[in-house]
Amino acid sequence: MTFLRTSLNNSLIIRPPGFYIVGFETLPFISVYFIFLSFVYVVTVMFNSLVIYVIAFNHCLHSPKFLAVINLAVIDIVLNTTTIPGMVKIFLVKDNFIPFNLCLVQMFSYYCFASMESFALAILAYDRLIAICFPLRHNSVNTLQSMSCIIGFTWSFSVGVIAFSTGIMTQLSFCKSVRVFSYFCDYAPVFRLACNDYAMQWSAASFLSFMILGGPFVFIILSYVTILVTVFRMKSLDSRVKALATCTEHVILVAVFYVPIITIFTLGFFLRLTDPDQRVLSLSLASCIPPCINPIVYSLKTKEIKMRAVALVRRNVIGTDQRKMKPLRVKKSFRL
Repeated sequence: MTFLRTSLNNSLIIRPPGFYIVGFETLPFISVYFIFLSFVYVVTVMFNSLVIYVIAFNHCLHSPKFLAVINLAVIDIVLNTTTIPGMVKIFLVKDNFIPFNLCLVQMFSYYCFASMESFALAILAYDRLIAICFPLRHNSVNTLQSMSCIIGFTWSFSVGVIAFSTGIMTQLSFCKSVRVFSYFCDYAPVFRLACNDYAMQWSAASFLSFMILGGPFVFIILSYVTILVTVFRMKSLDSRVKALATCTEHVILVAVFYVPIITIFTLGFFLRLTDPDQRVLSLSLASCIPPCINPIVYSLKTKEIKMRAVALVRRNVIGTDQRKMKPLRVKKSFRL
């Protein structure tokens, strides 16, 4: 393998042509796992696309709440697209090499949309907070314009901070191993292969982990504390049950996304207490499963989306049946 040598600030930077992704080489029954990942990806694309279609083509669903839902659906599709096709390609083609620049693109795409996923869950918590705690001001505070600005800010912020953290990877020299022990071009496993000082990259990873995961998670916790205080001040038991019922699915999404990710990052990245094989498997599941179950648990269980999705499926099924049952017109010819 030929290494490129470039000069940066009077220091020699050694850049390899690429890296080898070796995270799944020692795992047993890996073929079954890749079949499962393929199923997860198909479900992710199919159900999230259905949610996007239903919301986009029903003008009565063009509200701040469903703008936040469609934002989550788009992020889910892109997030799983950044990793699962690459993992399946490694299994099918037996080619685990990824060029250096493509490695940085994959690294940027994954962490950018993982950050957006975290913020998207916080945006949904914000929507519930306004709807339950400030019902009289909900339509004036939580408007389409304000929701669009919030979503636009989270996208811009995620792109900016991840672009910076990915850009500083180009200052590292890789003169030894180029085997990345992960399931994609992961940030920490890559910078730990460097033969020069990677203190800045480690600091960036630590700071952004707290900011991108901890910040939205704390906001969600505080939102639900406020929601619970408001709910228990309600005099009607029926009102309490209805208010809490609107939050159940979102709480499930938050638990499924944050609990595994925070546990793995705490034990693996900071404390290094997990087995490398277990870390790779756990992190891949924690990253791929939430985008798959988000539309099933949350979006498609929302009453408005569920009604229109069922109507869409029935209309297509009835239309197909009618085309099949439509009699053929037979031209009769008469001989004189």
